[in-house]
Amino acid sequence: MLQPGQTLGIIGGGQLGRMLAEEARTAGFHTVVFTDEYPPSPAGQVATREINAPYYDPEATADFVSAVDVVTMEFENIPSEFIETVEQRLPVFPAREALYLCQNREREKNFLLKQGLPHAQFLVVDGAESLAAATAKIGGPCMLKTAAFGYDGKGQFRLSGDENMSEIWASFGAPRGVVEQLVDFQCELSVVGARGQDGTYVPFPVCENIHKNQVLDHTISPARVSPEIAVRATEVAKAVAEALDYVGTLGVELFLNQDGDILVNEIAPRPHNSGHHTIDSCSTNQFSQQLRAVADIALGNPRQHTPAVMVNLLGDIWPEDGGNPDWSAVLAHPTAKLHLYGKRTAKPGRKMGHFTVLADTPDEALAEAVKLRKSLGM
Repeated sequence: MLQPGQTLGIIGGGQLGRMLAEEARTAGFHTVVFTDEYPPSPAGQVATREINAPYYDPEATADFVSAVDVVTMEFENIPSEFIETVEQRLPVFPAREALYLCQNREREKNFLLKQGLPHAQFLVVDGAESLAAATAKIGGPCMLKTAAFGYDGKGQFRLSGDENMSEIWASFGAPRGVVEQLVDFQCELSVVGARGQDGTYVPFPVCENIHKNQVLDHTISPARVSPEIAVRATEVAKAVAEALDYVGTLGVELFLNQDGDILVNEIAPRPHNSGHHTIDSCSTNQFSQQLRAVADIALGNPRQHTPAVMVNLLGDIWPEDGGNPDWSAVLAHPTAKLHLYGKRTAKPGRKMGHFTVLADTPDEALAEAVKLRKSLGM
């Protein structure tokens, strides 16, 4: 078990690393961030130290492993060779095998199939001919996604089945893809949970997620579903964590289809965007759980003390002249909490921050969040 005063290594310099570093600092731990971003990264702004170098830089890697006691990561698209080098010297959580599976949709879907975990029908394609055969078998509409993991809707294309598949494949820009059945869902859910080194799994309440342009727009927690659905969703997420032998905080994105079935959509081997509300609404937040799991400290109580709605703040609402949005309404709201990520430049679609609204019920929190969105021109 790590003690306050020891050092956590964080691979990646984004907002998840920033919030993890903030949590670690509060608990008395030091943090060293390794990132290929230009300094200071969002995480590097609050870390004890930031190392900025390519992941293939041997001197920087040696510097990093000599400065920390245990290592975790804040995003999944990290070269496997870098993780392998680090774990030869230090414990790394989650393990490279879990990260490797979740970096690639083809591997992830095959993992779900092998483990008997519920998922939408899929076929792997590697050219126009196999794409045509897959769309004919699955039927349209369906989704074509790059095998190499995208995020926030990147690398995803909706197909009706009537397209010229040679033209589609020529514009696809990837050597392999996954064609998935388009799920007719009631709602999109997620379960964020943490699993300790002793195998203990501690989930947060099930979240309900609303996406716009394939990017998470807002999260409602707890989800407005029946207790039976919530139990089933949590059971599926726990099964995923156990099958991966996972250590750390894990996000499992799910569909609730029209028949009432729970299907796994994607697995995020890290704290998850839909879990940001836990900072303000739960006894222990998802970043504290990540720290606890990696440091081999008993996981905390995930009880949600107040219903909440979390709203993503994208760069679209930042003025083109380089100024900032008018935060007056959010800051003046008695139960709203504003979180900004310290990113240098705002771009359309880029996650710049979020705000969370607390209320007595999920619907009341949603109504207040809608008012605040309007004040920001969203």
